[in-house]
Amino acid sequence: MEAQTSSPKKTARIAGLWYLLLVIVGIYGLKFVQSQIIVEGNSVATTNNIVAHEFIFRTGIFSNIIGNIIFIFLVLALHRLLKPVNEHWAKLMVVLVLVQIPVSFVIELFNYTSLMISKGEVLKSLSAIQKQDFAALFLTIHNYGLAFLEIFWGIWLIPLGLLVFWSGFIPRLIGVLLILGGAAYMADSFAFLLLPGADLFVSKFIIIASLGEIAIMLWLLIFGVKVKQAQ
Repeated sequence: MEAQTSSPKKTARIAGLWYLLLVIVGIYGLKFVQSQIIVEGNSVATTNNIVAHEFIFRTGIFSNIIGNIIFIFLVLALHRLLKPVNEHWAKLMVVLVLVQIPVSFVIELFNYTSLMISKGEVLKSLSAIQKQDFAALFLTIHNYGLAFLEIFWGIWLIPLGLLVFWSGFIPRLIGVLLILGGAAYMADSFAFLLLPGADLFVSKFIIIASLGEIAIMLWLLIFGVKVKQAQ
């Protein structure tokens, strides 16, 4: 009986830990590394940074791959925790995460290709300027791929938010923030693809997604769940 009552809390804490790891890895790969490498509007400086800071660039690729693996473990832990609330929506949440993982891996190949071009390991017959242009092209493709993925970063938060809202063992406000945050992610992606320039305004609302994800991460880590209601 003791083992049964502790199971939901343990699952919640495990999910919270996976979420924490995902946030740390995501900030490193998508924020820190990008800030060290990418110079907006200057492909020459960017490709020079790739070569000059090759190890940091490689760790960025590696961290993004690890982040996707962590994402799988996270959504499986959340599925185990929230399946009793609504199994259909819990399964949908898992599917919406899993379908984006292969795309994420492919996108990282563009970053790696950009590194090889910048170092002169491929396309050796091209001039230095042509290599810089091709390296910048693959980086751009990578960034556009992230814009497509942002749709999935948002859409999986919808079933997660609904499950949290319905659960009764996690505050409903967190569920609302997750749903609004998911909508903000998708709106930013659609704006980027359909209305170039408008995404600079829409992206400001992604802070809602950050608040929701940080809130559920901290809640799961610190408070877990109310065991009786979770069962």
